[in-house]
Amino acid sequence: MSASLPSPSPPTVVPSTAAQTVGFLRQLGAEQIGHPGGTLLAHLCRVYRLLAAWDARPALRLAGLCHAAYGTDGFPTALLTLDRRAELARVIGSEAEEIVHVYAAMDRKATYPGLATPNAPFHDRFIGGARAMTRGHREDLAELTAANELDLARINPVFREQWGPDLLALFTRFRPLLSAQAWEETETLLGRRDGRGH
Repeated sequence: MSASLPSPSPPTVVPSTAAQTVGFLRQLGAEQIGHPGGTLLAHLCRVYRLLAAWDARPALRLAGLCHAAYGTDGFPTALLTLDRRAELARVIGSEAEEIVHVYAAMDRKATYPGLATPNAPFHDRFIGGARAMTRGHREDLAELTAANELDLARINPVFREQWGPDLLALFTRFRPLLSAQAWEETETLLGRRDGRGH
């Protein structure tokens, strides 16, 4: 196993407002990229609003707004190449950018099963290796994953019907890492599929 992921570093700049970040995403073409439920930009904005509704800290909200900047394991289209990380950090702050990078690097199939297990490795698809993760990173990844997937489940009934049971099982495993608000949203959206609850 390679070196651990560094602990989140304090922002080196004052992060921009969400509105300025949205302007930056528009410049990168996020409004022209199709995504389930509309455009990529619309999805990113909904994820930001969901995290805000869950009282996520500002860095995590901004990370949610930019979570697909480098592409992800589930959405390969990237707005920025990895050699432009400093550019994104100047816009949203280094802490938020680090969350975006870790989220983008995550090999989901390999990482998700152990995400809520202390000392389980994080599998990095960019470098093809595994490393340790802090509890804080695990919580950020779980919360961001929930916001991302629950937005799609809320906006797209076909997606919810197809993936709802799998997402409920996944977030049930993540529950120790999720905020109370994220878990409540999970139960509301996915946990009462037959009208009687589980």
